[in-house]
Amino acid sequence: MIDLVSDTVTQPSPEMRKAIAAAEVGDSQRGEDPTVNRLQEVVCELLGKEAALFLPSATMANQIAYKVHTNPGDEIIMDRTSHPILFEAGAPAQLSGIMIHHVNGDRGVFTEEDVLAAIRPDEPDEPPTSLVSIEQTHNQGGGKIWPLGTLMGVSQVAREHGLGIHMDGSRLMNASVASGISAREYAYPVDSITLCFSKGLGAPVGAALAGPKDFVKQGRRRQQTFGGAMRQAGIIAAGALYGLQHNIDRLAEDHANAKLLAERLADEEAIDINPSEVETNIMYFRIKGMTGIEFCDRLMEHGVRMGGYQNGRVRAVTHLDISRADVLQAADAVHRMLIDVRVPA
Repeated sequence: MIDLVSDTVTQPSPEMRKAIAAAEVGDSQRGEDPTVNRLQEVVCELLGKEAALFLPSATMANQIAYKVHTNPGDEIIMDRTSHPILFEAGAPAQLSGIMIHHVNGDRGVFTEEDVLAAIRPDEPDEPPTSLVSIEQTHNQGGGKIWPLGTLMGVSQVAREHGLGIHMDGSRLMNASVASGISAREYAYPVDSITLCFSKGLGAPVGAALAGPKDFVKQGRRRQQTFGGAMRQAGIIAAGALYGLQHNIDRLAEDHANAKLLAERLADEEAIDINPSEVETNIMYFRIKGMTGIEFCDRLMEHGVRMGGYQNGRVRAVTHLDISRADVLQAADAVHRMLIDVRVPA
C-alpha cells in the first residue's frame, strides 16, 4: 500500500527505534527525565523561546495555549478552516469556554485588515477578543505557507490591540524548509507556538508548546487539568529528538514529491488541480464524476490510499515513507483506475 492519507502514518525508522530504546528516562512531572529536558531545550533553541513543554499531541498543545491565553467567554480569531475548528472535537468550547470568530482567509492565510474587522468593540454586550490563532502550514489550504510579512502584520495589529497571538505550527518545519526562512524567524512574532513531531519529522508521538517561562509554567498546570504528566516520557521524547536532529532537511524531498504528484495528476482530464499551489507536502484536488470518498475507495483497490470528501475533494500527503518511485506508481494507479471506471471529463 502506498499510503498518502496523511503524514501522521509515518513509521519510526530503525535508527529512531534504536534512539528510543536507548533513551535515558526519569519522572518528567518532576523535571527529572533527561531526554524530555533535552528535547525541550532543543525546541527553545530552534524557536527562540524561553521555555517549552513536551506533550502527547499538537491538539493538546493548542488547547493548553488557548486555556492559558483566555478567560471563559472570550473570543479568539482564526481562519474558518483551521484545525481547532474542524478537527479538535469542539475543545475550545468544552475545555476553555471560549468562542471563535472565524475569518475567510486565502487558503487559510488572513490579513491584518481581517483581524481589525474581527476585533470586538469594548462593549458589555459583546465577548472580549483576546487571541489570534494561525496555522503554519495551513492544512486545509493545501499546506499553504504563511508569508512572513503577512504574519508580522497580523502580529503587529494583535499587539496594538492587546491581543495574544498563537501559532499552531504543527508543520512549521515544512514552511521553514520550503521558504528558506528559519523556524526562529517565523516564531518571533507570536507569543506561543505549537510544534508537532509526529508528522513530517517522523516521530511516533508527541508535540511541544513553547513560549515565555511564565506562560509555560501555567501550561504545565493546565497539562494536569487536561490529563496529567507522562512520567518516563523520555521513551517517546527520544523519537521526537531524533526527528529534530535528522529529519528536517529531508522535508524538501517530500515537497518535491508532492509537486511531482500534482504535475502528474494535472494530466488527468477528470482531475482539477493547480500544481503551482503545492508549496509543501500537502495537496488537494477535485475529482469529476464521483465523490472524493468513492474515488478513494476505488483507488484503494489499486494499492493507493488518499483521503476523500463527499464534495469531490481529495487530499494526498507525501512524507518520509514515500519515495519518488512511490509517487510515480501512485500517479499510474490513479490513471489506471480512472480508465477502469470511465470517469467522464
